[in-house]
Amino acid sequence: MSIETKNLDKVVIRFAGDSGDGMQLTGTRFTETTAIVGNDLSTLPDYPAEIRAPAGSLAGVSAFQLHFSSKDIHTPGDTPDVLVAMNPAALKVHLSELIAGGIIIVNENAFSPKNLKLAGYESNPLEDGTVDSYEIYSIQMSTLVSKACEGMDISPKTVDRTKNMFALGLLYWIYNRPLEPTIQWLGKKFAKRPELVDSNVKALNAGYNYGETVEIFSARYNVDKAPLAAGKYRNINGNYATSVGLLAGSIKADIPLFYGGYPITPASDILHTLASFRHFGVKTFQAEDEIAGITSAIGSSFSGNLGVTASSGPGIALKAEAIGLAVIAELPLVIVNVQRGGPSTGLPTKTEQADLFQALYGRNGEAPVPVIAAQTPGDCFYAAFEACQAAIKYRTPVFLLTDGYLANGSEPWSIPNFDDLPSIDPNFAEQNDDLPFFPYSRDKKTLARPWAIPGTVGLEHRIGGLEKEDVTGNVSYDPENHHKMTELREQKVQNIVNDIPKTQVLGKNSGDMLILSWGGTYGSCRSATERLQNDGKKVSHVHLRWINPLPKDLGEILIRFKNIIIPELNMGQLSKLIRADYLVDAVGLNHVKGRPFKASDIVDKVKEIIG
Repeated sequence: MSIETKNLDKVVIRFAGDSGDGMQLTGTRFTETTAIVGNDLSTLPDYPAEIRAPAGSLAGVSAFQLHFSSKDIHTPGDTPDVLVAMNPAALKVHLSELIAGGIIIVNENAFSPKNLKLAGYESNPLEDGTVDSYEIYSIQMSTLVSKACEGMDISPKTVDRTKNMFALGLLYWIYNRPLEPTIQWLGKKFAKRPELVDSNVKALNAGYNYGETVEIFSARYNVDKAPLAAGKYRNINGNYATSVGLLAGSIKADIPLFYGGYPITPASDILHTLASFRHFGVKTFQAEDEIAGITSAIGSSFSGNLGVTASSGPGIALKAEAIGLAVIAELPLVIVNVQRGGPSTGLPTKTEQADLFQALYGRNGEAPVPVIAAQTPGDCFYAAFEACQAAIKYRTPVFLLTDGYLANGSEPWSIPNFDDLPSIDPNFAEQNDDLPFFPYSRDKKTLARPWAIPGTVGLEHRIGGLEKEDVTGNVSYDPENHHKMTELREQKVQNIVNDIPKTQVLGKNSGDMLILSWGGTYGSCRSATERLQNDGKKVSHVHLRWINPLPKDLGEILIRFKNIIIPELNMGQLSKLIRADYLVDAVGLNHVKGRPFKASDIVDKVKEIIG
């Protein structure tokens, strides 16, 4: 039978199953192959919070969503076109989000009475009409991989674990993806276990051949290459991009990078990645706690290194006093907060933007800290590099805010020419026999104090958490001096505004609605803006990169729009800031569901407001 091949502009696939079903690996392999094919793409890994949730339970469902397209895209997609459900729990958790009439592919073997009960089904959804309105393909994947691996000297349990490769092979067939990149990857991954290479390749081929031979599928699909700008690309996630951006800052400043931190989800991969860069002179220290992690980084900055620490909200709370120490000591420090759902332990594996106020105000005393936020997984590189620039130039700790979605999500990233990145001058203080050294004298433009390497003759000075006297750096309790030093530290941060480029407006410079965003909501807000503009709405979009200081031209942009909406994955933190600073009636669109915005949510809210 000849099967029709249809061309599509875009597809959203969600792989879902038990945490032991290899859904993250399956999604990642499909993503890597899709990147090789040349599509634009965006991903959303969704991990269960429970480390050892009971197999087959709703709490143990792991998912990976991939949006790939022949056009420029900005989000992992609002709703999946295809749901691959490896067990009943995965089907129950994700069925409601599948588009009407979408494709469902399930492992029929997993729909046993035990698993149905664990998922809360009273009857089998494959037989009781639950999925009749969808294009359903119920396949005995476990049985088929068992037959494919007959005669191999490996356990049945090991064979069954290859069923994710069967599903992957079938999806490769449906969407005309090549098998070779995955086969090569398996060969490297299990180089010391050839039997595992063989079993996984057999399962992969079995899935592909199943699609080729069973004659049950109505069509196959092509998604052409996206018209990406010329350059060399790689698929990258936010945590890796952050790590490379920090390394680039270190190299461009020609000073060693020291990372002091403590493992915490979802920031731990930054520590893991930087540890692998030791051949670039990077030093990493896994401390006994968050406090030791950041104070070791401050010590490294004092000695002339680029000090870096990273954590998530609970860890940042523990670092608060030490951040204040870096503020009053006026030393370069980059603090990465990969935000997750809170408060307290909250939602360790889910995303949120609720740490903005923590970054701005979460310290005792007047302790201003610059705050920059990345907007996409690939942009984490540039945001990290800018954070290094500001920290070194202005002698201050700098907050870099990312989030769980950016950290784990991925996209094609055009690898920059390293020579095109600007150099960073650490401008270390030098001995001058003719003049005394004043550790709190300041650069006239930046107000940065000298960075003096300890042990340099003639540059001895005090350091610590007590207030310093202006210019001399001696300990001072004088009230007028304290007021002056507080103003100087605040003005130093505000001077960064001179390095912030002119704000870009997507759309016209005035209109009925301005969508104002920051951080990981960029993609959803931009997609929503494009949809609304295509509908003829007078809507524009501004995305903020720096939150402290805010761009100097922001106020004059805001007043040109009749309405302002600020979508945030919190209860309205930037909204409060904008309303207070600019006295405009900004409206918040606030979700705290642990997942990114859907562009359609923003579109619907805008239409509700402007009609």
